[in-house]
Amino acid sequence: MTQANVPELSADAVAVANGSPPNLPAGLTVADLVEICRQLILVRAMDERIWMMNRQGKVPIAASAQGHEAAQLGSLLAAQKDGDCFLFPYYRDLAIKMAAGLTPRQVMLSFMGKDGDPYSGARQFPLQGADLPNKIIQISNVVAAGLTQSVGYALGCKMMGDDTVTICYFGDGATSQGETHEAMNFAAIHRLPIVFICENNKFAISTPQATQMVISDVAARAEAYGFPGFVIDGMDLMACYEATRQGIDFARRTGPTLVEMKCERFMPHTTDDDDRRYRDRDALEAARQFDPVTTFPAELLNRGIVSPEQVDQFKAEALQLVNDATDFADAASPPDASTIYDNLYI
Repeated sequence: MTQANVPELSADAVAVANGSPPNLPAGLTVADLVEICRQLILVRAMDERIWMMNRQGKVPIAASAQGHEAAQLGSLLAAQKDGDCFLFPYYRDLAIKMAAGLTPRQVMLSFMGKDGDPYSGARQFPLQGADLPNKIIQISNVVAAGLTQSVGYALGCKMMGDDTVTICYFGDGATSQGETHEAMNFAAIHRLPIVFICENNKFAISTPQATQMVISDVAARAEAYGFPGFVIDGMDLMACYEATRQGIDFARRTGPTLVEMKCERFMPHTTDDDDRRYRDRDALEAARQFDPVTTFPAELLNRGIVSPEQVDQFKAEALQLVNDATDFADAASPPDASTIYDNLYI
């Protein structure tokens, strides 16, 4: 009798089958990776639908997160594992807001400007305002405005003896604004508990990084403020998790840190932009081989952490949730005109 030719299981797959986690970054479980895979697929499906609805004239404007999801989900996972962080995201951070607790229906209500938008009551750019139940504030899409606001929040926490660590997100274009210098300098002087995360996609709208600054790494600027700066592969979700985890620990013990996550922006700056005028299409397509929505599930499949059937199920569930959110928001009413002055000081 000859032995059947059975594929050899990886060490990770054997560990999963035996009920023990494979070699994972500190604080993570197999269940965490499975859940983050589900979230990654859902966020991408939602982002694609939002773009589609814009082309139908039902979403006025959007800034896509496609290509940024690993940086956003990895860093948020570290914040959630810590359990005592407050977030100041920026306008491209759809994945952060959804994974933090925003439902697909709430997302679509906001993008379509309908009653029930949990951030601003459909009065601002989508998903801008405050989402205090999920520990998020994003006041506006003014570039770099969130840095000074987040530093003020971190200062308040320190003055009150609160152990919260503030996490502030921004793009590479924001680092060319004066508010970035003011925020980082102030945070350094007062040794505030804050992690600055730069999602560097190498374009400030249509301006490439090389014409913004002569340095290759934004993180190099941290040295001038007297705190650490790190460069991370923003397409590697686990690397983003680990860098943020260490940044949170350092911020709580010592003071600020700057983490630069180099990622790709697969879509135009916003739905109003035409990036064909300034981006090399071959280079953009080449970058797609690092797309986290492809590479992360593939890594989990290779390690035996998820099955092909699970990935298919995640995709089917994502489509169902996105379809439901689209129909729900499409049928919803705009805010009542009589509420236009609510929450305003006049």
